[in-house]
Amino acid sequence: MNLTFADLIQLYWSTPKWEVNLLIACNMLGGLLLGCLLGYERWFNGRAAGMRTYGLVSMASTAAISIIGYSGFWYGGLHPDVMHGDMTRVAQGVLTGVGFLGAGMIMKEGLSISGLTSAASVWMSSVIGILVGVGFYAAAIIVTLLCIATMLAINWMEQVLPRRFSLFLTLRFKPHQNWTVENLKTSLEQFGVLMHEDSITIRAGQDSTEWSFLVSAQNRHVLVNVVDLSRKIMKIEHIEEFSAQPARN
Repeated sequence: MNLTFADLIQLYWSTPKWEVNLLIACNMLGGLLLGCLLGYERWFNGRAAGMRTYGLVSMASTAAISIIGYSGFWYGGLHPDVMHGDMTRVAQGVLTGVGFLGAGMIMKEGLSISGLTSAASVWMSSVIGILVGVGFYAAAIIVTLLCIATMLAINWMEQVLPRRFSLFLTLRFKPHQNWTVENLKTSLEQFGVLMHEDSITIRAGQDSTEWSFLVSAQNRHVLVNVVDLSRKIMKIEHIEEFSAQPARN
């Protein structure tokens, strides 16, 4: 195939080509703005993934889907009848790839799991990018606003609605102290917390015995004050060390 420089200019920089490039660029800009808007809520709440992450994911998804719709212009449009992209497979690849990115945001420490909302929302930002890429601009804007409203409204509802606050406690005793589940359970109930017997883990050694278990508030409307609870537990006889961490999942 013998093409002159003038032919290449005509193929890659013609008016129709400019129009397609401009439209794809505008779509990418729209995906970037909507992604940043969604990421602002995460950034405002101090999450690791913020406006840049969400904006880039949404813009990349927009670009990947947008170019499929103009497969006739690929490679200068030399083979418009041969080049046909499968948009459904590209969308599947985008969603799968962003799913791996979201999995990296999920962190587990003890019984506490964090990052689930960020993982779900960054995956949603790829869906927003796909909507922009195929030209469903109104739907993309509505979905973005719905996502932001959902995270803000449900976060407020979770603070208002009653729920059972849980903590993961670790107590260390001297090995000669013959603690029983009933004794420890009775002692903790005096402080307004319930001990979950099925969560007990015991580590025994020559110098000490360590009990780890889950407790929850007896009253679902009252938040467990970790500081006050720690002071009360340390007053229990024969306890050497004590640690507490939130149990969220």
